[in-house]
Amino acid sequence: MTFPPLRLGVNIDHVATIRNARGGLHPDPVRAALAAAAAGADGITAHLREDRRHISDADIARLSAEINLPLNLEMAATDEMLAIALKHKPHAVCLVPERREERTTEGGLDVAAQHNHLT
Repeated sequence: MTFPPLRLGVNIDHVATIRNARGGLHPDPVRAALAAAAAGADGITAHLREDRRHISDADIARLSAEINLPLNLEMAATDEMLAIALKHKPHAVCLVPERREERTTEGGLDVAAQHNHLT
């Protein structure tokens, strides 16, 4: 599928954070993504962390199936995350470093230092 240039990408991670803090099903990150699409967003970003503290595997599956916009999957450079990306085939993948002690991603990926791990 071909998409026009991305101008506004909406990150839905914090919708999932609120859902998880409340311990229920709402607010639903997929409904938030659909609302963003209806409001004119050009793409959706979701970060599937190794500890699943925000977005869940089920969220990624539903986003892949239900949104008609490019999906940018943020993920760690691990075999597990690679398998998930290959299964759901997002429009783009952004590799991000993860440290369990941080609340949210605090820095970029040092490709030079991680070269052996990334190849």
